[in-house]
Amino acid sequence: MADPMIGRPFAMPMMKPFIPKKLQPWIYLLFAIIFQLVNVTYMGNMQQEIGDMSIMREDATFIFICGVVGVAMPFPILFRLKFRFTNRSLMLFSVSGMIVCILLSLTTELIPVLCILSYLCSFFKLMATFEALSNIQLWITPKRDFEIFFPLLYIIVLGDMSASGWISQQLCYYCGDYHAMQYFIVALLLLVLLFLYTCTQHFRFMRPMPFINIDWLGCILWSTTLLEIVWLFTYGEYYNWSDSSLWCNVACALPVTAFFAYGRMTHIHHPYIDPKAFRYKTLGAILFFFVVEEWMNSTHNALEGIFTGSILHYGMLTSSRFNLIGWVGSLSGCLFSLWWMKMLKLRYTSLLTIGFALMLGYQVLMYFYITPELNIERLYAPTFVRTFGYAIFFCTLTVYLEELLPFQHFFMGLTIAGFIRNSVVDSISGGIYSYLFRYHVADNFARGLQIDPVQSIMLSIKYLYGTTCLIGCFFLLLLMLWRVQPVRSMLKHIPYWNKVGQQMRKELESE
Repeated sequence: MADPMIGRPFAMPMMKPFIPKKLQPWIYLLFAIIFQLVNVTYMGNMQQEIGDMSIMREDATFIFICGVVGVAMPFPILFRLKFRFTNRSLMLFSVSGMIVCILLSLTTELIPVLCILSYLCSFFKLMATFEALSNIQLWITPKRDFEIFFPLLYIIVLGDMSASGWISQQLCYYCGDYHAMQYFIVALLLLVLLFLYTCTQHFRFMRPMPFINIDWLGCILWSTTLLEIVWLFTYGEYYNWSDSSLWCNVACALPVTAFFAYGRMTHIHHPYIDPKAFRYKTLGAILFFFVVEEWMNSTHNALEGIFTGSILHYGMLTSSRFNLIGWVGSLSGCLFSLWWMKMLKLRYTSLLTIGFALMLGYQVLMYFYITPELNIERLYAPTFVRTFGYAIFFCTLTVYLEELLPFQHFFMGLTIAGFIRNSVVDSISGGIYSYLFRYHVADNFARGLQIDPVQSIMLSIKYLYGTTCLIGCFFLLLLMLWRVQPVRSMLKHIPYWNKVGQQMRKELESE
């Protein structure tokens, strides 16, 4: 088994010798799981947060989404960090950064400050997760096979998304404080920090690379562009869209910010995102299906949340059951993808079709389940089906992205995909669904239907689910006709980290 950095037998030289060698990779795997639980705010505790801080639902949502955007942005500089600093330095810095961000968030109720802390905390979270997993990659898959690595990676990522919601809701309920999850996470991170401080050591596998030519302004401009889009659709209903001067001001600022981000990208030697990364023909198809995936998944929050909250009146502890079902669905979807790609070796497009069909099946089930007497157990199947299909899409499209983009642009491609999958499309879809829901509720009364408000809400939700089903059927047909497929016999080999570092050093020296 080769070392992920230098090609020698697998080892973790950053660990001190007294740590058992068989235990070392398991420790880093546990760290990655802990890191993915980290957030400044948790959507499962939204109602408690809104009441305690006297803020709007839109404020709590936007704070959370700032963190989701923060996860998408560090990819282009991860290797630059790795080739400049040691694993110990990066882990200590990123874990300390997460702790500081969470603790500062407990001391303030200013929305702009919380947004910045949420973004930075998630930025550090991805840095720490990458450092943990990049050092055990060949322990996970000795042949550096991303058909194995990505499904196992998304078991952690998607599984922790559901697990963090369930844990936060349980701690909030039994501790009586929505900050209990933050205290719990800080305690875990302090234990991680103590281990890193006492049980790791500095180790370099190559001469450190100068930490220069990082386009931090480009990162800020791209992040601001994404957050402006998210803000417009998160607060659109509250400000009644273009009727608000504030909303119009942000809408006018968006193209200006995007223009400067694009202009900087095309006019400097080392842009944060290389413009060549946007020019691959296959990237457009992958991004399109990411859009479809996020749009289909957005009905979960935009419509199902209204149904379970306003019609069925589920409380926090009752709703937490769906996070457990979602965790099982995500785990099953990732393992199914692994089995399909490595054991059966069948077509990727067929796997995508199965994943989308399952997400469409969720829409169909919910369309028929919109009744006020619905038993909670009947919602378990739609939740499982949705998360199962969502996990398949995530795994398969990321494998497509890795295969169809050269390695020097793959991590930039992850950030470009993050523009879509990290809540931007979800926010746009949520804003559109919220507007259409309000329109149809009012339209039901305007047409003189003999119904009460509860029936009007159910009719509107049912109508939107039905419309989503019809559009989803069109995309399912499109998927069944799609024939783009990476050639298995030519799946490219990912170079060792020292080879990547040497190539990056040559590029810097040549300029």
